[in-house]
Amino acid sequence: MNDMKANKLKNNKELAQWALEYALANGCSDARVVVYQRVECIFEYRNTQLDRLEQSAENGLSIHLYVDGKYATYSTNRLDKKDLEIFIANGIEATRWLEKDEFRKLPDASRLYKGDGNQLEIYDENIERISVDDKLALIKESVNEVYNTDERLTSVSSYYSDGINNSYIVASNGFEGETATTYFTLETETSIKGNGDARPSSYWYDSAIFWDKLQKSGIGKKAYERTLQKLGQEKIESGSYKMIVDNLSITRLLSPLIDALHGSSIQQKNSFLIDKLGEKIVSGKITIIDDPHIKQARGARWFDGEGVATKKIHVIEDGILKMYYIDTYYGGKLMTQPTIQSPSILTFKLGNKDLEQMIASLEKGILVTGFNGGNSNSTTGDFSFGIEGFLIENGKLVKPLNEMNITGNLLTLWQNVEEVGNDPRLNSSWRIPSILFDNVSFSGK
Repeated sequence: MNDMKANKLKNNKELAQWALEYALANGCSDARVVVYQRVECIFEYRNTQLDRLEQSAENGLSIHLYVDGKYATYSTNRLDKKDLEIFIANGIEATRWLEKDEFRKLPDASRLYKGDGNQLEIYDENIERISVDDKLALIKESVNEVYNTDERLTSVSSYYSDGINNSYIVASNGFEGETATTYFTLETETSIKGNGDARPSSYWYDSAIFWDKLQKSGIGKKAYERTLQKLGQEKIESGSYKMIVDNLSITRLLSPLIDALHGSSIQQKNSFLIDKLGEKIVSGKITIIDDPHIKQARGARWFDGEGVATKKIHVIEDGILKMYYIDTYYGGKLMTQPTIQSPSILTFKLGNKDLEQMIASLEKGILVTGFNGGNSNSTTGDFSFGIEGFLIENGKLVKPLNEMNITGNLLTLWQNVEEVGNDPRLNSSWRIPSILFDNVSFSGK
């Protein structure tokens, strides 16, 4: 651990512990304090010009106060202790005006994480040694991979960001935990002049926790190739088709399913998965595991926002729903045992084919490579999404598509999974492969 990181965490710890003691001494029955620092750099090239350069740093403290059976949370960026004394005292007095809520409480101490927060390897010690010149050279080179290579190109933009997040949490139930993470992202987007007024565009990106593992070449070329494939997009006839959704876009279809598992959605009757625990809700080919302790992975963590220890757990196993995401508050309101607050790293039981092999296996179908608008009903699971992609015939991509919609019900859609791919993007905390669905309703001409 470098000296700067160690000093930040030490200062976080001392300030958070002082704030906790002050809150408890001035009227709180319980409290939780989070002290954090965030540093972010953002650079963007548009064609040959530097279009954006931002560097920001934020220090802050948030405090959760439990006063006479009442609860509130407050945040501030003023971290001088004299200012904090006034801030905390005013927060305590303001909380006393609220209604009592018997379900607001800290997690039971037996559920808390009790380790040292190390070994996940999610912090790059070299981040502060990387020069601005190196970052600017990276995005400039990404633009230059394709700039002036095709007279139809109307714009090429390359975006780079990196960041540091440090935090320390301490609570009156005995929890103490600290985290330090880094990230690096490189993305390029290209736009090209098509037929008439058409201006197809596409992008590609990579993201990593470590600078040395960030893909630094080929991003611009990949974005250009994806854009070029969109030339001549059109609609085809409405009908029921097999559908492959690639690993870059599949999150759009999984997100409503995961959202419906949260305790807040269930308690507020805003979920199409109420009372489904232990039932087969999707295809038996679907097994989703929340695996929070994968080293050097986005989303890796030892504990959630409440300090509750994370663990590897099946969310869905062979199509059967195994858990809801329920925190302490909604566990009380639902009169059920809490689990964990939110997902960490979602992984799938993988199949045997990558995207190209799945395409090659279809006599006719549609590959979806992006979603354009639309919505889903969180209560019923009904959805309508705009899509773009390609018509597949005899195992080949034969025609680029857009201005089409898919409609149906999310449970029916996921029950009709025919095949799960083996190609998840490992730079995301949701490691979802390409997936083949059967009998999907498309509207076009």
